[in-house]
Amino acid sequence: MGEQVKFLLDEDDIPTAWYNIQADLPTPLPPVIHPGTGEPIGPDDLAPLFPMELIGQEVSQERWIDIPDAIRDVYRLWRPTPLFRARRLEAALDTPARIFYKYEGVSPAGSHKPNTAVAQAYYNKAEGVQGLATETGAGQWGSALAMACSFFDLPCDVYMVRVSYDQKPYRRNLIESFGAQVSPSPSERTQAGRNVLADDPDSPGSLGIAISEAVETAATSGGTVKYSLGSVLNHVLMHQTVIGLEAQKQFEQAGAYPDVVIGCAGGGSNFAGFALPFVRDNIVDGKQTRIVAVEPSACPTLTKGQYVYDFGDTAMTTPLIKMYTLGHSFIPAPVHAGGLRYHGMAPIVCALLDQGLIEARAVPQNPVFEAAMTFARTEAIMPAPEASHAIRAAIDEALACRESGEQKTIAFNLCGHGHFDMSAYDAYLSGQLPDFEYSQQDVDRALGELPSVGASAS
Repeated sequence: MGEQVKFLLDEDDIPTAWYNIQADLPTPLPPVIHPGTGEPIGPDDLAPLFPMELIGQEVSQERWIDIPDAIRDVYRLWRPTPLFRARRLEAALDTPARIFYKYEGVSPAGSHKPNTAVAQAYYNKAEGVQGLATETGAGQWGSALAMACSFFDLPCDVYMVRVSYDQKPYRRNLIESFGAQVSPSPSERTQAGRNVLADDPDSPGSLGIAISEAVETAATSGGTVKYSLGSVLNHVLMHQTVIGLEAQKQFEQAGAYPDVVIGCAGGGSNFAGFALPFVRDNIVDGKQTRIVAVEPSACPTLTKGQYVYDFGDTAMTTPLIKMYTLGHSFIPAPVHAGGLRYHGMAPIVCALLDQGLIEARAVPQNPVFEAAMTFARTEAIMPAPEASHAIRAAIDEALACRESGEQKTIAFNLCGHGHFDMSAYDAYLSGQLPDFEYSQQDVDRALGELPSVGASAS
């Protein structure tokens, strides 16, 4: 009998509760600030955008939040997801390290995003909301929310960053196939979009701009439409912890435990969903696992940004969040990892980095695609450009083990497949993929526009 490659759980092993790391943080998260008053916001301030159940989850200090049966029933379509031992990759690298990856690309939308999309659609429907508005970068979140809304019979309005709207037509088609409306952002449909287009008719867009448009759509709906966010917020990261909780059971099956846990980081949801249960083991049980967030060098939020209060969107309509930020006016280069092109980062991830509980590194686009090709040719999965950042870091860790002779166990989250990203691979294979480096001068320029109330609050 050959050596085991897949570690599988039964449907009964789907977690019955999400893990909320706020219960175990050594230092509580800084408060979210109202930009007008400079005071911490309350539930009433968020009510125009979110249903009360999600607002409650956002601020909850409870360690475990029960997952409703209706959500777990939808999860059964693809969960539990498999944990793989990357034996062929290990052999190709000639490394003594053991490499594992949790594969979220088996979901109907092809990524980890439905874990929170289904939950958000469920809670909005339960409170009588008549539709959801959101933004999407590469389209993974947009397709996930469109799918979830179709399950719960909710209209869905998606603002897709224009460069991705043009680069990834098939992801856009998938969103539309699930019944949602897709608009390239910036668009003429909102005042926020029209303002951007007036200054730059050829704007490639950004997640910050698309968020402004989606928030405006919800805020001007008279309460009938709510806003849905696929990353950054505390409740979103909590919903994603089903990934790491399952992985912990699978590592027990494998008779292993990771020395290094890796995830790509844009807004922070897939990284946190995989890593937070292991962070808890470090905090509570004294484990020594290294936790590594990997981002593009073209959007180096954690590695070059400042840990200060900033707006979550370009039009400055959101509350002020303390996070590592490149500045809300940041417009990223058109790298193909569209899901990682956000100026900020989840407050939980930022607090963990600030408290020294996780590490961060930035990698350029071409080495990322080189790692993706190595992975595809050994493990036979075409990874999403976003997930390939984690693959790059995992390969680098494995090569370091080859040099040192250490037998580390390396684990990363393969958060989605790249079947809708083949234009990116075409550019790489034809030698047309540039590397972008976000300079310190650009960082300083964007950070010069930080809100004053944020500066005083931080």
